Parts: sequence; structure tokens; C-alpha cells
Amino acid sequence: MNPPYPLSSPSIIIRHLAMGARRWLPKFCLGAGILGLTFQVLANPTAAPKNTAATPAVENKFDWSKVPPVTPMPRPGVFIVPPSGPGYYSLWDLLTGNERKAPPVAPHAPFALLPVSSSELDFRYMEKPGYEKDVFDPVKRIHLGSDWLLSFGGSFWFRNMRESGSRLEPGDNTYNLLRTRLHADLWYRDKIRLFAEGIDSRSYSQEKTPLAIDVNHTDMLNLFADIKIADVKDGQAYLRVGRQELLYGSQRLISTLDWVNTRRTFQGVKTFWHSPKLDLDAFWVRPMNVNPTNFDNWDTNRDFYGLWATYKPQRGHFADLYFLSLDNNNSGVSPKIIGTLNTGNSVVHTVGSRYVGNYNQFLYELEGMYQFGRSTIISSGAPTDISAGAVASGIGYQFSQLPMNPQLWLRYDYASGDKNPNDGQTNTFNQLFPFGHYYMGFLDRVGRQNIHDFNAQFTLHPQPWFTFIAQYHRFFLANSHDALYNASGVAYRQDSTGQAGRDVGDELDLRFNIHVNRHQDVLLGYSKLWAGDFIKNTTTPTGGRGNVSPDLIYVQYVIRF
Repeated sequence: MNPPYPLSSPSIIIRHLAMGARRWLPKFCLGAGILGLTFQVLANPTAAPKNTAATPAVENKFDWSKVPPVTPMPRPGVFIVPPSGPGYYSLWDLLTGNERKAPPVAPHAPFALLPVSSSELDFRYMEKPGYEKDVFDPVKRIHLGSDWLLSFGGSFWFRNMRESGSRLEPGDNTYNLLRTRLHADLWYRDKIRLFAEGIDSRSYSQEKTPLAIDVNHTDMLNLFADIKIADVKDGQAYLRVGRQELLYGSQRLISTLDWVNTRRTFQGVKTFWHSPKLDLDAFWVRPMNVNPTNFDNWDTNRDFYGLWATYKPQRGHFADLYFLSLDNNNSGVSPKIIGTLNTGNSVVHTVGSRYVGNYNQFLYELEGMYQFGRSTIISSGAPTDISAGAVASGIGYQFSQLPMNPQLWLRYDYASGDKNPNDGQTNTFNQLFPFGHYYMGFLDRVGRQNIHDFNAQFTLHPQPWFTFIAQYHRFFLANSHDALYNASGVAYRQDSTGQAGRDVGDELDLRFNIHVNRHQDVLLGYSKLWAGDFIKNTTTPTGGRGNVSPDLIYVQYVIRF
């Protein structure tokens, strides 16, 4: 329930944190204290008598410099080459006159959005002498004897959203989002890991019904155990069991979806072997159904499994090859069918490959995806064959000889649509579990289904601590008889006759990120969609119609530790 007051002042934000602290901290600290005391006792058995000079002690100290075996986040599409060389890498550096010779070593990327899971944050630099000290060091990499390692961390964000023409319907929506995350990470050498992360996501003052991605009160985002299986050549193989986030490749198909207030998580089993040149993953999971007021549970009607291989020939270059399957039996739960979108019982297989990298100042990426399988149309129960595909391509250039590190990308994205729902074949691409927001516009009105997207991105770094990103999109339907799908894959506008045309519209996205210090970022953004003929001539399922050209203004503050 929304409070009777608007959440627009620091005092109310502090009140929210205090309320959250009363719920979280007693249990969190009690559990952490019990774990710490238990393993401290285990790590320090009762001392032997002093007069034992017969055999000298043999030191067997474990080398923690490579634990945990972190997997860096792969380059997304339209990636940005960050600044390098001397400069001020945070606003705090500028204010204190701390000009650095090179970018500092830090576990968090200098941006307000961080798709990588908290379990992949790299604090191993703390094992090296002379590292740059930090105020949160006492809760990181706590050595409990020589065999145990315990770490704590977390984050908090506040975002103010001001939408006009929200959800392609008339009317405004101004509201606030708050998200708190806390995690604990325990290792026994490099053999066993226990990782737990809680999340509390809240929405205040919405003028429309909050979306499912806005609210999740005090739940678990990650809760898994890693067990080392073997050392294989120059890599290590692990088995992971439990609730876990997944992030692969470009994130067009599998992502943690960091923009949303709840993030995305799964539950199941994953085994992985990662080495400096090659990563191999296999998983079987089910997506979590977010329940805002009760403990989340997995979706027993959907099974998601796959194989993913990533070859890393050199630094910054990634070649992906993957096979994914989504077995969906949700036809009787929440069907969402408009025209040719089939969400009956289905098995969708996806095969794909991607290569991304840079050569001198040139930046490039190419990804192709093909889908096949079987689907059942809800309205008739008739089985259909699935045949769909998608392509993402782009080439960029870094003008390294110019000041402010300018970079330009030109891109084309395509995902197939369906012309005839009665021809025994489904051709609408299924985007699975994507980070569509990053690729298809920050308004989230367009998803990677039945779409042509001609787009460009331009970035500047007036200072190393300041990032400016501008994107422009030109959207067309791939097939005029199929629907327009939003970022979550919901078909919400369609003209099955095709007479509304294919012109969806043009979108402009502007982002300004201020890296305050290694823990804090501020993100400001503006997005505008100019409606094309298709939007002007169609309606939403709730009756919204006509020349709705939405825009969005937002500001977000993030602190991490």
C-alpha cells in the first residue's frame, strides 16, 4: 500500500532505511555473528601445551589471491571503451585534487546500473600489499583462520520517475522506487561456497497500478551453494545449486535485468568450468515468480535449460556459441494472446552465436539467433511449428585522437514476426529473458519481437567521472499483421489486417552519469518516443488509443559497498 505522503525528501528516505534496518539487521547480524563465531572456533582449536618442542609447526596457509574465481561480465552490444590515462576518475577525486595516473582498481563499474551479480564482484585486490584502503574494508574478506573467508556487502538506490503518456496510454505517472540489497559470502578454501543475498523493492506514490517489476518486499535474490568438482587443466569446475541470477553474452536472451526494481532471478542447478580462454556452462532452472508480499516461488510451469560456451581469444574479444530451451506450460495460467502471439504449451529451442571485439579504434559486434520447436495456439488447441530468428549487428569507432573520448555506433537489430496465425507455423521470435531496456529504448515500449530497429549511439566523457550517452532509434514492425511487443514480451497493440502500417516511431534516449566516488553514482535521463502511424492507428488492450507520444524523466542515486 502506498503511504499517504509523497516520497520526495531525504527525511523520508532515511525513514525507509531505518524501517528496513529494523527488519533486516537483527537477523542478518545474528546469523553473521553465529557463522563468524562458529568458524572462528573451528579455525582455532584448543592450543596444545607450550612444552611441545619435539615437532615444529608446519605452516599450511591457503593462497586466497585467486578466490573467488570471478568471471568478468562479458562485453554487451554497443559497448563503451572507458577513459584511460591520467585524470580525475570520480567527482571526489576532482574535489580533493587526487589526479590519478590510471583508472583505479575497484570492484564496481563507475556507472549507476550494474547488471553483474553481487557474487561476481572482485575484491581479490585486497590480498595484495599496498592496495588503496577503503572505509568498508572491515566487512570484506574476513579471514576466519586460514581456511575460511567471509564477506558482506550491499547496495541501496532511489529513483524518481516522471512519465508522460505512460505505457502508451493517456495520462501521467510520477513515482519513486527504492531498492535495498544485502549479501553474505562464505568460502571454505576454494572448495565450498555459500552465498545469500536479500532484496527489498518498494514503490511509492504511483498514479497507476505498480508493475510486477516494481515491488518485492523482503525476499531472497540469491541463495545458492557452490561445490568444487575438479581442477581441469587451467580452469576449475563447480556445481551451483539454489536460487541464482543468470547473465550470458550480450544479455539479449539472458540477463539479471538491473534496470528494474526487482531484478530477475532463477532457481535450479548449474555446472560451470571457466578458464582464461574458454568458459563452459550447463544449467537447468526455473524463473522465479515475484510475489510482492509473500516469499517468492519458482514457476513450476516453465523449465529453462541450456548450454553456453564462450571463447576469449584475446582481451576484450568474446565468441559465444549456445543452445537454449524453454519448455512453457503456462497456457492455463496467464495467457496473453493477441493475433499471432502463441503462448500456449510450447517448447522453444534457440541456437545462436556471437562475436564482439575491437580492432584499433574500430568496435564491432554480430549476433545471430534461430528458434525452432512446437507450440499450441490457445484459442484452437492446434499445434504449430516454430521457425523464427533474430539478428543484432553493429560497427563503431572510437575517436581516440579527440578530447572527451567520443565514440559512435551504428546498429541494426531485427527479430521476426508472424504474418498468418492459421498457416501451421509460428514465426514470432521469443526474446526469452532479455535486458531489452539496454538495447531497444529506455521507455521499454519496444521488445525484441517482430521489429526492425535502426539505431545509433554516441558517447562522450567530458571528464573521466562524467559519462554522456545518446541513443536514437527508428522502429518498424517486421510484419504489419503481427503485434507490437513491449520490453517484457507482452503484445499490446495490433492490427491483424495490417492496415495500420509498420511505422512504430522514433525514440531518443539521453543519459548523464556522475561517478561521485567508488561507492556512489548519480544517473539522470530523458527519453522520448514520437509515435508513428502504427501507434496512432491502434489501441492498447485497456483502450488507450491515438497519438500518444510518451516521454520519461528520471534521476537515480546509487550507493554500494
